[in-house]
Amino acid sequence: MRLEIDGKEAGIRFSACHFITEHSKCGRLHGHVYGLRLVVHGEKGDRGMIMDFVELKKVMRRIAEDFDHRVLLPGNCPRIVLTLGDEVTAIAGLKRYVFPSEDVAILDAEEASAEEVARVLLARILEEICFPDNVSKIEVGIEEERGQSAWISHSLR
Repeated sequence: MRLEIDGKEAGIRFSACHFITEHSKCGRLHGHVYGLRLVVHGEKGDRGMIMDFVELKKVMRRIAEDFDHRVLLPGNCPRIVLTLGDEVTAIAGLKRYVFPSEDVAILDAEEASAEEVARVLLARILEEICFPDNVSKIEVGIEEERGQSAWISHSLR
């Protein structure tokens, strides 16, 4: 069995901007209203459920809030030089960006692509949710816009 939470439909989304270094179009600073999605695979457990939707949505909302109205910057990109302090300076090629530090979310990622954002969100979900033994796999998706999303899966067994 599986259960799915579609963040766009359930109101679990965040607005953020990013850029992809050295990309012809996405190399410009731009934004999305991202929808966080989660699929949980497993067998029915307590109370006839795989997991409680309420518990999952609470964690998903907290994670989305941490990224909402932020500039997403990759912390491990070899093509970006970051300087952290009261302000965050990001130098990517000939471009230099300066942001107030409270407006930035530094990702443990090499890029701020949808694929890498999905991977970062998966790591956060695994840190914050204690999945019961009846859950065998989870999938995390990040929807940048309707019909355009990136997914990552993780087996728990």
